[in-house]
This record gives sequence, structure tokens and C-alpha cells, in this order.
Amino acid sequence: MKNNRKGILYACITALFWGFLAILLKIAVKRVDSITIVWFRFLFAFILLLTWELFRNPKEIKILIHPPKILVFAATALTLNYLGYMFGIRFTTPSNGQIFAQAGPLLFTAGGIILFKERLNKGQIVGFAFALAGFTIFYSQQLKIVHLDNYNLGVVSVLTGAFVWAVYALLQKKLVKSHSSNSLNLFLYAFPAVVLLPFIDVSPFAGFNIWWWLLLMLLGLNTLVAYGCLAQAIRYTETNKISIILLLNPIITFVLMGILTVLDVAWIEGEHFTTLTIVGALIVLSGAGMVIYNNKQKTKVRLKE
Repeated sequence: MKNNRKGILYACITALFWGFLAILLKIAVKRVDSITIVWFRFLFAFILLLTWELFRNPKEIKILIHPPKILVFAATALTLNYLGYMFGIRFTTPSNGQIFAQAGPLLFTAGGIILFKERLNKGQIVGFAFALAGFTIFYSQQLKIVHLDNYNLGVVSVLTGAFVWAVYALLQKKLVKSHSSNSLNLFLYAFPAVVLLPFIDVSPFAGFNIWWWLLLMLLGLNTLVAYGCLAQAIRYTETNKISIILLLNPIITFVLMGILTVLDVAWIEGEHFTTLTIVGALIVLSGAGMVIYNNKQKTKVRLKE
């Protein structure tokens, strides 16, 4: 298989895993608090990756002892991203979380323009305007039909998570030039697993049956597989193509939540959409797609072997 096809395949896997992630998180938060869910996801992913590296390439583990300062900042940003998104899903809905999370790639692009002097063209300007209009339409409609006490807090949490994700992505863009993806991920998973330890509450675990444990392990596996495939996608193909493919993940969430709403399942609350809600969401995704597609920075980022 050619490298470009490999990259597209890895990006599709990431989009799929992120597509159903929000739904799983919404179910999990019924029994486990947000911080503990984030901690467990990172801990589970770290244990699996550490075990793999101990047999495959033990030298990668050295980064846990002497991490670059910029990696510590990146890990902090990623931890805050997970927390912001988790609290956002708790207080809003999976589809709401996915739409407002699209601010992350937009902010990442804006950061590249500001920090790396990347060129801003007319297509990107139109895309930013489309995305802003879409966010406004979507938010105004959801305010009318979603009756949640902390809805605004949830939106702010997701947007905050999107902002720190953009910070993480900009730092990661520098780090991948001098470090392998697995070594970076080892520290990125280990850092929050340690930092969040004093704030977790594992008491609900005592009453879990096999299905709840499988749900938590699936969340941890999602972290490992999604970010691992994303790193491989960056290795094999252009970041622009990856970003376009990742726009599929909110669409996957919308479709799945639509199906679950029609089925009226008892284990997750259905979504509430109007025609304008859907229009607003499509405008957001279209605007984000225009920003990414019109990015003239076509350089391929490769991870160190």
C-alpha cells in the first residue's frame, strides 16, 4: 500500500474513533466524574503503550525521565483539552460538543498564521467567516430547544478545550521534528495520569459490572488508537488531507445520535435538532473545510523514525 493511502486509512480510523467517542463519554459520565474518566483514559493508554515499548524499543522510555520543557507544556495543554471537552460533554450533548470542538482546528490554523507566518488567503478568510456564522446559527438555535441547566457552561468548556488543543497542536508541530510519535505519546499519557491522581474518585468502580469496565477500557483504547493512528497519518500524508478527513468525526456523531434518538434508547438522552440547527452545523463544517483546504502550506510533516 502506498504511503499516501496508508495516511488516509489511518486518518479515517482516527475520525471513526473520535466519531463515537463523545457518545461513549456521555454514557460514562452518568456513573463516573469527569476528572476520573480523563485520568483513566490516559492511564489505560499509557500502560498499553509502555508495555509495547518495553518489548519493542525500550530506549523510547527515556523521555519519561528527561522530557523537553516544550513537551511538558504540550502535555499540560492536552490534559486541559481532555478536561474541557469532558466537562463540555457532561453539560451539553455529544453533537453540541463535536460542533464547538471544531473551533480547535480553526484556532490551530490561525495560530500557524500568527506564529509561523503562514499565508492567509481569500479562501481561508471566507472559511473563517462561514465558520463564525455557522457557530452563531447553531448556538442560537440550540439555546431555544436544549433545556439544560449548564448548557452555556458546557459550551464554554468545549471552546476552552478547543483553544488549548490548538496550543497543544502547535507545540506538537515542533516536537514531531525531533522525536518519535511513541516517545511523545508516552509522556503525553503519563503526565495527566500522574497530575490528576489527587483529584480522582474511584469509588464507583467497586460497583461496576463487566459492561461498565468494558466501556472504560474502550475509552482508554480510544485514546491510544486514535492518537496513534493520527501520528501515523501525519507520518504518511499531508496534514491538510488529514484535517479534511477528521471533519468526518462530527458527522459520524450526528448520524449515530440521530439513529439513537429515533430508536429512543434508554441509556442516552436523544438530541434535539431543528432545520436551522443542521444548517448551522453544516456551515461550520463547510467553513472549517474551506480554511483547511485553502491552506497553501502543503509541506508534509514526517515523524522521526
